[in-house]
Amino acid sequence: MRLTRRDALAAAGGSAALLLPTSTAAAPDTPAAYRRELDQQRIADLGDGRFLNPVLSGDRPDPAILKDGQDYYLTFSSFDSYPGLILWHSRDLVNWRPIGPALHRNIGSVWAVSLAKHDGRYFLYIPTKASPNSIWVIHADRIEGPWSEPIDLGLHAHIDPCHVVGEDGSRWLFLSGGDRVRLSADGLSTVGTPEHVYDPWRYPSDWVVEGFSPEGPKIVRHGGYFYLITAVGGTAGPPTGHMVIAARARSIHGPWEDCPANPLVRTRDRSERWWSRGHASLVEGPAGDWWALYHGYEKDYWTLGRQTLLDPVAWTADGWFKMTGGDLSRPLAKPRGGSAVPHGMALSDDFQTLALGTRWSFFRPRPNEADRLSLANRTLTLTASGTAPVDSAPLLLIAGDTGYRFDCDIEIDPGTTAGLILFYDDKLYCGLGFDQQRFVTHQYGQERGRPHNPHGRQMRLRVTNDRHIVTFDTSGDGGRHWTRFDRGMEVSGYHHNVRGGFLMLRPGLYAAGTGTARFRDFRFTAL
Repeated sequence: MRLTRRDALAAAGGSAALLLPTSTAAAPDTPAAYRRELDQQRIADLGDGRFLNPVLSGDRPDPAILKDGQDYYLTFSSFDSYPGLILWHSRDLVNWRPIGPALHRNIGSVWAVSLAKHDGRYFLYIPTKASPNSIWVIHADRIEGPWSEPIDLGLHAHIDPCHVVGEDGSRWLFLSGGDRVRLSADGLSTVGTPEHVYDPWRYPSDWVVEGFSPEGPKIVRHGGYFYLITAVGGTAGPPTGHMVIAARARSIHGPWEDCPANPLVRTRDRSERWWSRGHASLVEGPAGDWWALYHGYEKDYWTLGRQTLLDPVAWTADGWFKMTGGDLSRPLAKPRGGSAVPHGMALSDDFQTLALGTRWSFFRPRPNEADRLSLANRTLTLTASGTAPVDSAPLLLIAGDTGYRFDCDIEIDPGTTAGLILFYDDKLYCGLGFDQQRFVTHQYGQERGRPHNPHGRQMRLRVTNDRHIVTFDTSGDGGRHWTRFDRGMEVSGYHHNVRGGFLMLRPGLYAAGTGTARFRDFRFTAL
């Protein structure tokens, strides 16, 4: 079903988010062009002065935001997806457009980063899970790049850096666990070793959480105080675990006092729409009001990963602050002021250009993985690699709808196996592929049934994920007539609490074996 603006506005009193058309163009220039786009995805802006969370759907965890004049820039943990660290731009905190990726070289699984501007230069401090774990920095003179090559800061025992400048001009990274380390004046190396400066507030011992896990520190300076916002309770696990706490100090050197109202955000019951809410950042809105951005899991949809939520903030008479949006299941008034940019990004692709790093990304690519790709005549040619999705570095999208379908024309060489997949990671995925003689069914991260393929080396495949019920259809005449494939699946368990990794179930395509596969007319439609 396709919702009109009127349908969505009527539904906004409940829990449905607005669906608007999005196009096959990578970045339409005007709202009129945007309205002519072909697919539909949910967006937050209801068009009547209100918005409904999430402001960015799908796996957009650990939001790191920078206010730069009247512009806002945002990025997220990108984990094993490369190019990674896509930067997004907004003028009103609700509508966001992608600029492009900042990180191109695979340095490991990218976790919660810090985005900062200092003395006219932009910085990204990047923790990675690798061998060994570390924290890196890249920098650019323009937010659009080019960004520098990564510099290893040699911090192997911490995650979740936050860049902050003290009242004396000193530069610091605050780290997980209540630690910090000083930075050099240019921000490209550390001075000394990490030190412990804060013991985070603890919740009552009988609360149902995943673990203490103090992480995600974010610091903002306001009204004579430095406010330190921390996540505790564990990132996933029980829906009631993750939460937001705060402390403050007059000096960046402490001492830190805990907010008497901690926790400031917490899911209290699994019946709420948003679970495991945490990793908050405070930011001043266009009209001087204040907002918090943090992530959360959508009720019953761990498969979508942690999505970005926007919560209004009120400063209290005693100099503390509170979030006022409640459980975020209802529409809220948009931030005052600011102008809306056209929101989002099309997921359909006619392959006129390759939006690598915005629309598409590789999973855990090797060096020069992009050399496998070429474009000509509205055709994406992908050189085969590996034996199956497990080792073929598939091309993936982030889709934020609870129901959608995607289909594509695929033509293969002899010796090539290609298809469409729903991919969590290299050990947990499902989908349908084919070679010139047989289909191959992917399920539970394994290659299973291989029935006869009646279409040969070219067909159109369609995958439907309707709220975790997955079906496949095939067509030998370009999609005029479809045949239901005799294998359906249920994928509600393809998520972090089963597999780990903090990822999401992502639609995509792959090519394995030898030779090449050619993909044409990729269409994505929200249901």
